[in-house]
Amino acid sequence: MKNIRICLAAAVLAAFAALFLSPSAVFARNPAVTRAASAADDALAGRMDAFLSSIYKPGEPGAAVLVKKNGRILLRKGYGLADMELGVPIAPDMVFRLGSITKQFTAVGILKLAEQGKLSLDDDVTAFLPGYPTGGKAVTLKRLLTHTSGLVSYTDLPEWLPLRRKDMSLEELVDLFKDKPAEFSPGERWQYCNSGYVLLGAVIEKVSGMTYAEFVRKEIFEPLEMRHSDYDSPTRIIPRRIGGYQKGNEGYENAPYLSPTQPYAAGALLSSVDDMTVWIESLLAGRLIKRETLEKAFTPGILNNGRTTGYGYGWFISTYHGRRIIEHGGGINGFITAMLFAPEDGVSVILLTNAIGDGRDPEADAFRLAALALGDPYVDPAPVVLEEKDLEPLVGVYVNERGVDRFITREGGRLFAQRAGGAKYELFPLSADEYFFKDSLSRMRVRGKAGAVEGLEFTERIGPVDDYARTDRPLPAPRVEASLDPALYDRLTGVYELSPDFTITITKEDGRLMGMATGQPKVELYPESETDFFLKVADARIVFTLDASGQAVGLTLYQNGLALPAKKIKSSFETPFS
Repeated sequence: MKNIRICLAAAVLAAFAALFLSPSAVFARNPAVTRAASAADDALAGRMDAFLSSIYKPGEPGAAVLVKKNGRILLRKGYGLADMELGVPIAPDMVFRLGSITKQFTAVGILKLAEQGKLSLDDDVTAFLPGYPTGGKAVTLKRLLTHTSGLVSYTDLPEWLPLRRKDMSLEELVDLFKDKPAEFSPGERWQYCNSGYVLLGAVIEKVSGMTYAEFVRKEIFEPLEMRHSDYDSPTRIIPRRIGGYQKGNEGYENAPYLSPTQPYAAGALLSSVDDMTVWIESLLAGRLIKRETLEKAFTPGILNNGRTTGYGYGWFISTYHGRRIIEHGGGINGFITAMLFAPEDGVSVILLTNAIGDGRDPEADAFRLAALALGDPYVDPAPVVLEEKDLEPLVGVYVNERGVDRFITREGGRLFAQRAGGAKYELFPLSADEYFFKDSLSRMRVRGKAGAVEGLEFTERIGPVDDYARTDRPLPAPRVEASLDPALYDRLTGVYELSPDFTITITKEDGRLMGMATGQPKVELYPESETDFFLKVADARIVFTLDASGQAVGLTLYQNGLALPAKKIKSSFETPFS
């Protein structure tokens, strides 16, 4: 991907010289080749459009997309609605919340200051934030950039949930996590951490003398003429900004409010597909930082044990059939976003969506668009057939370094993997030692010697290897569904509040008890007793609390080793006005 804004006379001369050698110049002189390329682009755009149209449908929240290859726009289009109440369709120049795509802007800000000699990535965070409690450990800027610092992520803290609507100063935000014990020693492992990027934003403010919002505007958006990019604000008028939605009990609803002071340098920026493409092309052209500096950001970090993390400075780095892919996604109230590019192949994809909790997967969609643009569409490999005796040695309980269990179970000749608290997925064998998940680049590899299974290695399309060691613990006993009179469900229905912005709605539908958490799809709850229910789509259960009259007044959600209580705030049949 080339930057089309060439300002220097030397660059102009070089560009003219390149015309005599480049394939594009030959195409330009050959109308037949030009027509063939255009026809191929049109056919490719048609496939992409049909793919997205099947996912982002009229009358629902949708997406804006921009796909480019070697400087040519393959697809630039909006799908679905920007405003469901007014029926306004999405256009490609509209402005979306980016979520964690913000992190790459923060990373480039740090690298820009490093090039100016104002800081070093090997500097400890305490050099800029004196008194920050690191427990005597070396928490460097590089560790913060690569998610290997060991700091707890404040968005994982239960006490953060009730605070999401509150406008917080930077000091208040840091106070949420600064005194929490470290999860691990720096460099010991990789763990996604929003707290690290909050501290990087604080460093930018300290070194530059500007607020983070001022810095990204003056040092990034304005020089690159990214006119549809900004730091989020609930009060300022931001032209072309659209609202976000989530899937609720009765369909789509407005996403709950989140103060933009809270995602801060980890997730508070806004942009459009056009501006994000300018961003990619400008970085690759060296307009903000040197290309050799950028390549450091595109280099996966290394852990103390020598393993790679698959994450650089603000970007995931992976390969697809030998092609290098640089990417990041974002998820924030009402929005899921994805950006990726293959720098050596000249392909870029920006996909920004304005809904959560509806089962759509924009990051996977963006990857599939990129694969199409690369001329290498993803297709699942053909599984081999293994006998039950080959699968049985894998059955058991495994645990990773974070203490998360993974269960491998067998049902006849089929093998399944389930993370504690998660859903169960079937594994398909490529060999006796390697398995894949359907419609995914995720793989499971068996670790062991002489036929003995010692552990499992799970690899996702992006990110580090997740290593699980085998345990001697038995698999959890299968849950047994009790037979209950559906009339008993009436006393359980209602809305239960875990925090002001997170509720679970319990309904009775055709004799079944259903639950829907904020921003998540509706699922069936299966009874073990009159008060205890479990999920089949995930490793979780719900226990209701009854009052003396037998009516439910609360519930507790048990998932991922947590017990999350919720009080009942209204019955399903209450109305706000009489």
